[in-house]
Amino acid sequence: MVNITQCNSPNAQTEDPTPVSGLDEIARLVQRSRQLLVLTGAGCSTESGIPDYRDREGAWKRKQPMSYQEFIGSHEAQRRYWARAVIGWKRLRNVQPNRSHRVLARLERFGRVRSLITQNVDGLHQSAGSIQVLDLHGRIDAVECLRCRRSSRREPLQRRLEQLNPQWSERAALMAPDGDAVPEETDCSAFEIAGCEHCQGPLKPAVVFFGESIPSDTAARAERCVRTADALLVVGSSLMVYSAYRLVRAAHELGLPIIIVNQGKTRADTLASRKLEGQCGLILERLEAIIMESQAACDD
Repeated sequence: MVNITQCNSPNAQTEDPTPVSGLDEIARLVQRSRQLLVLTGAGCSTESGIPDYRDREGAWKRKQPMSYQEFIGSHEAQRRYWARAVIGWKRLRNVQPNRSHRVLARLERFGRVRSLITQNVDGLHQSAGSIQVLDLHGRIDAVECLRCRRSSRREPLQRRLEQLNPQWSERAALMAPDGDAVPEETDCSAFEIAGCEHCQGPLKPAVVFFGESIPSDTAARAERCVRTADALLVVGSSLMVYSAYRLVRAAHELGLPIIIVNQGKTRADTLASRKLEGQCGLILERLEAIIMESQAACDD
């Protein structure tokens, strides 16, 4: 396993401590692949300003997010969730893809990436131009009714919530992962939530909460992606969540080369063929450059 550690200086994005020899070996693995599967996590979106959940050791950085059981079991929990989310969404909807998303989209266009599974719910891979994307944990820009099961876009709900709660979305708050926010004022008792426009049932973001099962069709598609792949590239995930770790374990059982790019340890470090430890965007840009230079040399 190759471990390449990124320094933690303030100018880390412009520094390049990664040995070319290590990247060359990873680039060759990617180039040999004809069915490369990419699996991404929160570390792929942090350069866009979206916080992640875990530190370099895989431990929680902040309070564990609301569970599915808590959300569906209490009207007050739903009120608290939407009071925070109405602030978080106002910021998240303006977030742009970063270099990690753009590199992976270009590699798909060049025929180097066959499919991509993301644990992220922000839709930034699609915004960057990736097409073959499976949203393992759903999308934060959609909502679903827990009663009639209809789905709808998130933006109209945002407008309704802002009308019911004027100036609420302007409150000072720290941005948290997955469109959440932590307001300075924590009393949400006055916040009014909106129900489904069709049946007035309770609304839930169309994402997989902690403690909630992944839809069976999504799980089946993810498994097919692994079975048809000839290599796996993991980008920006600690793989502490079992839904992602099991895909890496399945790839290992199939004998696929597994490359991990992440800042800090992951649950699957012992399964990796190669690991690059550092800033995802920096490493992916370097890998892309090596691959494109090699391709240009072959074309000549």
